[in-house]
Amino acid sequence: MSEGVDLKELKRRMDGAISAFKHDIASLRTGRASANVLDPVTVEAYGSRMPLNQVANITVPESRMLSVSVWDKSMVGAVERAIRESNLGLNPIVDGQNLRIPLPELNEERRKSLVKVAHDYAEKSKVAVRHVRRDGMDDLKKAEKDGEIGQDIHRAQSERVQKMTDETISEIDRLLADKEKEIMQV
Repeated sequence: MSEGVDLKELKRRMDGAISAFKHDIASLRTGRASANVLDPVTVEAYGSRMPLNQVANITVPESRMLSVSVWDKSMVGAVERAIRESNLGLNPIVDGQNLRIPLPELNEERRKSLVKVAHDYAEKSKVAVRHVRRDGMDDLKKAEKDGEIGQDIHRAQSERVQKMTDETISEIDRLLADKEKEIMQV
């Protein structure tokens, strides 16, 4: 008889959802400039879409300024367009092969919209965790149906999978609450 599902594999996949969520909310800007703000920006370059950090170097020279040094002079226009169209509310200033991006003060309305984006990221992560749970439960049902495990092992492992799911979702909620507090702080 087997043990049912690989709980370590399910835990690894759930942890992957948490780390993806952490990466997503790190790109949401609070009061300080961060190169992560431009992570979601993709540029039409050389016939395909590429992340901005693959066509330029991003630095933070001041607390309210980002600097983007484009490697290929012919890409400056495409990079500027990509930043403007990214819905991040940023207006780059072209200076040769460099773009300076002043970060505006966050007003109340902008803070609320950033919180909504953070909630969207959290919901996507929770859906990913629920998919992992569903996969685990399906594997357990199949193992019990095939006679690999008994009802008692099925029930015990189902409870473990549900407990892992609840813990992971509460961790996402905690991270979201922390980020929301950070964004709304004036």
